Amino acid sequence: MRNESKRLAVTTLGCKVNQYDTDSVVTQFVQAGYSIVDFQDLADVYLVNTCTVTNLGDRKSRQMIRRAHKRNPEAKVVVMGCLAQTAPEDVSVLDGVSLVVGTNGRSRIVEEVESLGWGEQRSLVDDILHVSEFEDLPSLDFSGRTRASLKIQDGCNQFCTYCRVPFARGPSRSRSRDSVLQQVEQIVRLGYKEIVLTGIHLGLYGADLEPPLTLSQIGRDIADTSGLLRLRLSSVDPHEITDTLIELLDEHPVLCRHMHIPLQSGSDRVLERMKRNYTRDQFRGIVEKLRQRIPEIALTTDIMVGFPGESEEDFVQTMDLAEEVGFAKIHVFPYSKRAGTRAALFSEQIPISVKEERSRRLIQLGECLAEKFHRSHLDRTVHVLVEQLQDGQAIGHTDNYLKVTFPLPSAVDLVGEIVPVQVSQIRTDGVLGQLST
Repeated sequence: MRNESKRLAVTTLGCKVNQYDTDSVVTQFVQAGYSIVDFQDLADVYLVNTCTVTNLGDRKSRQMIRRAHKRNPEAKVVVMGCLAQTAPEDVSVLDGVSLVVGTNGRSRIVEEVESLGWGEQRSLVDDILHVSEFEDLPSLDFSGRTRASLKIQDGCNQFCTYCRVPFARGPSRSRSRDSVLQQVEQIVRLGYKEIVLTGIHLGLYGADLEPPLTLSQIGRDIADTSGLLRLRLSSVDPHEITDTLIELLDEHPVLCRHMHIPLQSGSDRVLERMKRNYTRDQFRGIVEKLRQRIPEIALTTDIMVGFPGESEEDFVQTMDLAEEVGFAKIHVFPYSKRAGTRAALFSEQIPISVKEERSRRLIQLGECLAEKFHRSHLDRTVHVLVEQLQDGQAIGHTDNYLKVTFPLPSAVDLVGEIVPVQVSQIRTDGVLGQLST
């Protein structure tokens, strides 16, 4: 039974992996009798899961910590995640912080919180670079969402020159096959129709297990689970998209026709300086294979602009490749100088004004490509997983991640159902349609 006097408020910054980590910790608090309230409300415990990928992530993380303490100065503020891992001393000096956790050792958060006295502070931050075991934290509380995320991998071995993630997440480590499949079955029993596989470096899944596994192997095992209708892969680096994985995406009806493939740059010179393990032509080759096997696949990406030394010619090469690929969506990130990374020491740092101008151009291209993707679905029937109802409208996504909005007949609740919708109109963020009979 939940004790209404124990209230937890939560906010998460950053990626899907962070969201899964939050969900797993929330599961522990719920099991301990806490009720979940909005982050703007009065709570006994505030949980802030931080991000440190960019300077903006650092700043927003600190803002949320301060906001929690200001909302209730008597509450305990728990700070976990990547900023807590990489800068625990900086986090601990902020007013109101009671517990600093990091990206490991989160299985005992509830007991640590409840054992803290008034004004006491504690840190559970490990040396993440020496952590070798996947922290198996099940999450069975997905905050009412209709798709469930499942983290099967953590950490990264790549050390791209611009990135702090390996210092925040440690080396690559994988969830065991038995643990993955056990949680998949639990998620399906809870009624979720779609699972999103997440990881910090998902393409490395299974390389550290004994015997080793691959992403395509665990993907097939999950997709074969009775009752699961959709399996979506989150970000996979291009050089880790194997022929076997493409074959699985093509042949298994449960796999979603959508891949998020980080490009970062379309210039070989910049890719080499970034320490990305692929070239422009290799990226193009992977895309060609995917489109040959799965013509209607949606490809989304991350692109960084203004990396140190990026010339106008380098940027134009990125624009040209993005247009050639025809991404359904582009996430644009201006380069952010991060202490401790090799790129922070590179000469030829790009002025902010140039980064902003290139960002605007790339965003504009992304919007044009997204409109083209949306338009390709006009007058067609698509199948939509309904995720929410708002003002008489149902909102959801297709398996190739097209956002669809359509009116619902009164007193009909289709949240969590997959329904056919006839697309009739495009708009900036997706399409409009009518429920098909």
